[in-house]
Amino acid sequence: MSAQRMVRELRTMLKEAGLSGSFLVRDLATGDELGIGPDVELPLASVVKVPLAMAVSERIEDGRIDAAAVIDVVPGPGTSPGPTGLSRFRHPARIAVEDLLYLSTAVSDNTAADALFGLVTPAEVHDTVVNAGVTGIAVRHPMDELSRTPAERFAPRDVHLAQSLAIGSRTAGHGHPVPQLDVTRANSGTARACADLLQALWTPTRIPPAVAARVRALMGQNVLRHRLAPEFDSDATHWSSKTGTLLNLRHEIGVVEHDDGSRYAVAALTESTVPARVQPTAEAVMAHVARALHDELRAR
Repeated sequence: MSAQRMVRELRTMLKEAGLSGSFLVRDLATGDELGIGPDVELPLASVVKVPLAMAVSERIEDGRIDAAAVIDVVPGPGTSPGPTGLSRFRHPARIAVEDLLYLSTAVSDNTAADALFGLVTPAEVHDTVVNAGVTGIAVRHPMDELSRTPAERFAPRDVHLAQSLAIGSRTAGHGHPVPQLDVTRANSGTARACADLLQALWTPTRIPPAVAARVRALMGQNVLRHRLAPEFDSDATHWSSKTGTLLNLRHEIGVVEHDDGSRYAVAALTESTVPARVQPTAEAVMAHVARALHDELRAR
């Protein structure tokens, strides 16, 4: 089967699952790549925690931030809601910066991420990405912005209404009345830009090697393994990644390292047309498409 035909069939598979988006797989050694809509721009949701980890790690490495410095986190107004980590705490906690970095990246803790954004502003994180030679990723706001979507205004049984609003209101230029879904206002990027970010971390030239190694290690400890990991993690491979989820958006970017030394960056940014919060079929199709692109590229 030709690559063009395979890509057409994968597009059809995505459409049947109610998905569209931006996919890219790149051989980090040769630069060869294969994708579907790799330049479609989408809001990044929690994927932005990778650039955040870069910016904080850079400042730890050069001494501007003390990794052992302790930050007080008090639950309540001002802390970012979320399903993991400090976002679920009910009592005050004192957490070291390096531990906040782990919680933000490996556990996708929004409150931990915003504590770090208190040390490094979104504008400074954006500059870190640009200085690494990566274009096409915009960092504009901390994570607490993601807790102000229509989903928070509905009872759990009515969250599908927020999903419907998210699905039906996007403009042709990817604008949106929900600011967090508008690529001109949200943290945003493309699969190609995310692959560039992964390339910069796994083959560092403009990022200090110690900084790149710290971020790679944090991504390797990612505890969220339900999306692409089932297709890429095995005894013969190592999968390091970061997920992102917001309303009808489901993302994951990562690098699969094979025992033979080959390494592939994988970026899958998707949006769903199905008004449901839980979509295991979509997750499975998303992973299958990413794996099929990887296998085709590796077979060349």
